[in-house]
Amino acid sequence: MTVAKHVTDLVNLAAGGEDSSSHEVYYDLPNGERKNEVIVHRVQNGIAANYHEAYMRRRDPKTMVIADDFPTDKTTYKSRFGSDFSELRQETFDWLKTQDLAMFFFNAGKPGMGSEAVAVIPANAGFFGFGLALLQGILNPDELDDNFKPTAFIYTAPPFRHTHFDGKQVVVHNRQPDNYEMFSYNLYPGPSAKKGVYGMLIGQGEVEGWVTAHCSAVKVRTPYDNVVTFMHEGASGGGKSEMLQLPHRMPDGRLLLGDNLFKKDKRYLDLSQTCDLQPVADDMALCHPSLQRNDKKLWLEDAEDGWFVRVDHITEYGTDTELEKLTAVPPKPLLFLNIESVPGGRAMIWDHVYDEPGKRCPNPRVILPRDIVPGVVSEPVSIDIRSIGLRTPPCTSEEPNYGIVGLMHVLPPALAWLWRLVAPRGHANPSIIQTAGISSEGVGSYWPFATGKKVKQANLLLEQIRQTPKVQYILTPNQNIGAWATGFMPQWIVRDYLARKGSAKFTEEQIVPARCPVLGYALNYMTFEGRTIPPWMLQVELQREVQEEGYDKGAEILMEFFHRMLKEFKQPELDDLGKKIIECCLDNGTVADYDRLMHN
Repeated sequence: MTVAKHVTDLVNLAAGGEDSSSHEVYYDLPNGERKNEVIVHRVQNGIAANYHEAYMRRRDPKTMVIADDFPTDKTTYKSRFGSDFSELRQETFDWLKTQDLAMFFFNAGKPGMGSEAVAVIPANAGFFGFGLALLQGILNPDELDDNFKPTAFIYTAPPFRHTHFDGKQVVVHNRQPDNYEMFSYNLYPGPSAKKGVYGMLIGQGEVEGWVTAHCSAVKVRTPYDNVVTFMHEGASGGGKSEMLQLPHRMPDGRLLLGDNLFKKDKRYLDLSQTCDLQPVADDMALCHPSLQRNDKKLWLEDAEDGWFVRVDHITEYGTDTELEKLTAVPPKPLLFLNIESVPGGRAMIWDHVYDEPGKRCPNPRVILPRDIVPGVVSEPVSIDIRSIGLRTPPCTSEEPNYGIVGLMHVLPPALAWLWRLVAPRGHANPSIIQTAGISSEGVGSYWPFATGKKVKQANLLLEQIRQTPKVQYILTPNQNIGAWATGFMPQWIVRDYLARKGSAKFTEEQIVPARCPVLGYALNYMTFEGRTIPPWMLQVELQREVQEEGYDKGAEILMEFFHRMLKEFKQPELDDLGKKIIECCLDNGTVADYDRLMHN
């Protein structure tokens, strides 16, 4: 029996049977109430699953709880629910015994860099198992040898969301000396099949001394055959998947650099030929010690078998023709979430479901097996440039905000570390449920998925940066630059620009300390392929709608956020260099101060 046969079985299970094209996932509760969770359709390009509740269509950031007694900074099961988990654990197993079940094996991570794992799910939630198999892979049980010994276990019990957790998403992590248990009490795969497995890898790295980065990575080949490899980090919605995409063009082929929010003024960029992209990773990358070389660069490898791609920016046919074609006529079945569908039809990634009349779901998704992505790189790569993305709101002198980030900023390594500690979620995050304003996704931008100690992860990231001095660090915004709406165009332009620039350093004439010190260096000018970027896109205080007054008030918001977040890391266990870098920020140090603390 082949792996493909097992995947086909999961597809049939998801659809409700080999001859079925529509399946309702529901559970009868002990009080006699029936809870309809998901409607699943078999479509020509795979499986489309849509949740009945808008709440279930994206990740609740309060999902994770820790059931064990190992060191953690996270909310424990006992502190949140007032009891020991052992009773519910047994109750979960008792419920599973009453169900028809599906079970399969997979690797959490890669062989030798992760854990051997097994998933146990109710058979009527086959779409969830299908998604997990696409994301993490599936192993043929007939080919497993005697050395295969699972130490990671995923158990799924959806009705407990209603019977025990007041309808909320809850995923319980139970770390044990010889195994790792994860109990998923909901059917949105984000906090369990996706980020839950990520938590397993982060936990293993915390013990063994390595990082699974929250990033995408791509090898960029210029028209002149120069190759530069980018690693793009950031909170959910920060542009990781977009870093693997070509720039979205207007019908006439131009790039829309920005659209002024307060007057009829659009700025375009003519770029006849963009770079070729070879995707490496979409969201999670193993920075395992076995991958590293003696070249003072960071080496990494994709941690996943499939990519959980958000397509909220694709709102009509022709926005991203490559991705549209790949998902419309894929070589193997895909899983679509929050995408309109009919049984036997074709799920199209621009047909998003509506959370309410007139309001599209902000988190439509498709899971892509990485082996069908054109040009995908399956071996380890070395990183030249590490960028971090920030969703920025509009900023004006009348309504100042932290949207003061220019098209690109160059960060000293010490400052790059601070950005990874605070990891802002930023403006209008589409992936999770959150309140307004700037908030932190936490250390490495992967803290919501980690189970252990925040300071331990901070030390691991600092040591990683210290050991890779040949890596260059930048910051790019998305959504807005001051008074201009930009979408993800800044990071696409910067990617092409830096790939053409190669390893050449910025001259003293080209960069200047940013007016807000945590933004590192701003650019005085940017010219490539004979096109010039307006200076007010590089230094936001030059915009007439913003000026120095609006910029400085936005800088106060950003600095207050940094100070508030960084105080959490002032603990005895923090590396001594880390303490000095944080004190530099709390003392309102300059960019030159950060440069002196840690040199490239």
